[in-house]
Amino acid sequence: MPVAFAAATALVALLPAWAIAQPAWPAKPVRMLVGYAPGGPVDIVGRLTSQRLSELLGQAVLVENRPGAGATIAAEAVARAAPDGYTLLTAGGGELTIAPSIYPALAYNPLKDLASIALVASSPLMLVVNPRVPVQDAKGLVALVRSQPGRINFASSGTGSTAQLASELFASMTATQIVHIPYKGAGPALADLVGGQVDMMFTGVSAALPFVRSGKLRALGVSGSRRLAALPEFPPVGEALPGFEVSTIYAMMGPPALPREIVQRLNTEVGRFLSEPGPRERLLALGAEPVGGTPEQLSAYIAREIPKWAKIVKAAKIRAE
Repeated sequence: MPVAFAAATALVALLPAWAIAQPAWPAKPVRMLVGYAPGGPVDIVGRLTSQRLSELLGQAVLVENRPGAGATIAAEAVARAAPDGYTLLTAGGGELTIAPSIYPALAYNPLKDLASIALVASSPLMLVVNPRVPVQDAKGLVALVRSQPGRINFASSGTGSTAQLASELFASMTATQIVHIPYKGAGPALADLVGGQVDMMFTGVSAALPFVRSGKLRALGVSGSRRLAALPEFPPVGEALPGFEVSTIYAMMGPPALPREIVQRLNTEVGRFLSEPGPRERLLALGAEPVGGTPEQLSAYIAREIPKWAKIVKAAKIRAE
């Protein structure tokens, strides 16, 4: 046997089975699951990211909405998917950092059963009310809920969502009761808020802003610690309720044991996407601040957030339906 052939044979033997069996990735369209209904903030950011990834990867990245159970249905589907890079997840904060405290029998561990790929963006939520609610700012809402305990209701994108946690924190800090009405996603919740079936809601800036601009909803502020650079006209709710602060994230995740080379390729392309002026401007206009970073940084963020939200869940006595 020639020496060169023998050396090549030995090298192939050392390659992992996945690398030998699989063609270059991606060789076919990629599914991007979103655990919320179309029209919500996670869906909007997921579609923006998927559109640019389709161009960068040379294969279609197709968004598939699977709402329900606080977005855990979609997350569980990705956790159980084959680790071949063809099933990914655009996640919000709830299914990664809140769900472990909401669902005692959660079928996946966000840190063990999902591969961190990239933190796409972070964003405060926007506090919006139906225009018939007689308040003009967050200070007025605080006074209203204190004067009418149990009569004001709030919508959320689902039980255990960041939207619900923000409202529960608001209720706790105002020492009053606000009735929770959960929906399967921010889109349906916003539709009923516009229609006057519910009074108030914390939701992603990207989803709320078109309704605010058109006058169908009234914005009372944002849930972050400071004003957004792109939207400085909206003050932090914390100015009326000191100490109030809630942010959400938009993260790309994959199945466990996703090959490192695929994780790195996706992380690199997301970083490229976030560095481009066009996508950055679109995210900023939606109220989402580009983040990026390494997969390890995303995992560390999730690990820090889980116990923080657990305290809020316990205090508000939130249980999965």
